[in-house]
Amino acid sequence: MRRLLTALVLAAAAATPAAAASFDCGKARAADERAICANRSLNDQDVRVDQLYGITRHLVPMGGRDAIIGDQRAWLKSRHACGANRACLARSYDRRLVELNQVMDRVYRQGPF
Repeated sequence: MRRLLTALVLAAAAATPAAAASFDCGKARAADERAICANRSLNDQDVRVDQLYGITRHLVPMGGRDAIIGDQRAWLKSRHACGANRACLARSYDRRLVELNQVMDRVYRQGPF
């Protein structure tokens, strides 16, 4: 089941247009958003976080969804604090991906599905 979910995440990310962040780059005004839109690697990380967040938000039981949503909002604030600092943004994405993967690991352990 874990392989299936991982494959779904990768397929969803591959199906996303390469130049599209999880937000409209045409409306990006904040320094962090502009930096993400201008950098392919950060853009790709943004899409991965968005896809994984969407999947985890739907897989966790109702009691856990509020925590996932709250964690995402807190992370967005901390990402915003990076401004245009690409290294800071990359570290922020790396940390968030680890957190979301830990949530997925907890979901996998609750199986079988």
